[in-house]
Amino acid sequence: MEFDVVVVGAGPAGLSAACRLAQLARAAGRELTVGVVEKGATVGAHIVSGAVLEPRALDELFPDWQARGTLVTTPVAAEQVRWLGATRSWRVPPFLLPEALHNRGNHVVSLGDVCRWLAEQAEALGCHVLPGFAATDVLYDSERVTGVVTGDSGVARDGSQKSNFQSGYELRAKYTVFAEGCRGNLGKQLEARYDLRAGADPQHYGLGFKEIWEIDAAKHRPGEILHTLGWPLDAATDGGGFLYHAAGARAYVGLIVGLGYRNPHLDPFAEFQRWKRHPAIGDVLSGGRRIAYGARAVNKGGLPSLPKLVVPGGVLVGCDAGFLNPAKIKGSHTAMKTGMLAAEAIFAALGRDGEAADAELARYPERVRASWVWGELSRGRNFSAGVAKLGPLLGGALAFLEQNVLRGHAPWTLRNRTPDHARLRPAAAAPHPDYARPDGVLTFDRASSVYLASTAHDENQPNHLLLTDASVPIAANLPRFDEPAQRYCPAGVYEVVREAGSARFQINAANCVHCKTCDIKDPAQNITWVPPEGGAGPNYSGM
Repeated sequence: MEFDVVVVGAGPAGLSAACRLAQLARAAGRELTVGVVEKGATVGAHIVSGAVLEPRALDELFPDWQARGTLVTTPVAAEQVRWLGATRSWRVPPFLLPEALHNRGNHVVSLGDVCRWLAEQAEALGCHVLPGFAATDVLYDSERVTGVVTGDSGVARDGSQKSNFQSGYELRAKYTVFAEGCRGNLGKQLEARYDLRAGADPQHYGLGFKEIWEIDAAKHRPGEILHTLGWPLDAATDGGGFLYHAAGARAYVGLIVGLGYRNPHLDPFAEFQRWKRHPAIGDVLSGGRRIAYGARAVNKGGLPSLPKLVVPGGVLVGCDAGFLNPAKIKGSHTAMKTGMLAAEAIFAALGRDGEAADAELARYPERVRASWVWGELSRGRNFSAGVAKLGPLLGGALAFLEQNVLRGHAPWTLRNRTPDHARLRPAAAAPHPDYARPDGVLTFDRASSVYLASTAHDENQPNHLLLTDASVPIAANLPRFDEPAQRYCPAGVYEVVREAGSARFQINAANCVHCKTCDIKDPAQNITWVPPEGGAGPNYSGM
């Protein structure tokens, strides 16, 4: 299939790129074919985010978005940040908060619903949105990217073709936009092939959990948002929680656990369940009903962790590059804007030939640096490294100084050169956290949670979680780190099964919610996540 532009990923970055390309073509009276390929069964099926949306990029993309009937209808009405102790909490005075943490003018949204709306706008503008097709490899002509390949379907676990086999497609294009989200599998390939991380810090990550609850109407305050710091995370683990009062007597609750944590016995899923027991959270959820669950890695390295953004014939946008602003705990608005900026660079390139076209594409990073995205990330560039080096209290104080006093003009840049997977201490030297059993009321186990994610994979297909060396989990990770995959996976994919005095590593790939944590946190970097058959995985609704 031939296109002018192929976009990989129907998230906020990819769909904004597609919409902007179509707008520019329409304004210029030009014909342009844009294809958006999405691995989820439907647009939004693999989207999970808090989310509080800053509408700045949306205002630029569709100035009349409110008249178009988006689901962005719940403005932030009140906000607070609380420091949690084990049983008590203290409100952080607003004047002590870094400027980036204020949410005036923002909206509580389901990012999945926002993406579905963006897909409708893209299709109305003439773009081809193709859900259910997972891009599994990049097409090249020598060193130039010329599109992507989608995976075959109907392949059995042993590699044979089943009766419903269908070969994948070559989606060829003059330019390709990589918008896969955090830890994109094709973006990871491009970084290695073109050495895009030369000079940059490693990307740093958190694992974000989210549940949707229907809560007692008497406790529901639409538009009120709460962020928490402190308990249950220890001083060596950064992260925090959120509770957003959304529309329709629903609450979005979640916890982000920094994946640079050091204790291999730490269980991020169990930390999330424990967090919900705190009175500041549990009192709101009491009497309610959990209706959805999801988990996803988020990048949080910020400006120092950005790779090079352009390869011959292609660009990285949104969280595929790492444009989330950790100081704001937001990335949707920067994802949308970088998608739009990439579209503008590509449209200019399409109007030229040869070296002149390549020069226009190469201006995409210049467009980013000249935009508000760069200014915003620059002001908060030390947030992630500051918290990692100094802890949440001193790191937060540094962020206040840099943003509220120095107004983003700090004469220093902190670096965090240690990748998250290299920070684990040996298990023998680490304490064992005490996690209570789930009560089935506020706290739950992994199995019931994965059920609410509506995760579905054909059991008889090749494993999409690849081990470089199958002996490493038991021979190396188990004795040194008590094989942390048993705990960092939010879906119970990895187990150490002990039988007759021996241990074996079991991968329950059908449970996978595509969070990518294993690809990030495995201490041996022995696990590679690749897309399963198109349309497989979680099927989130309203996340």
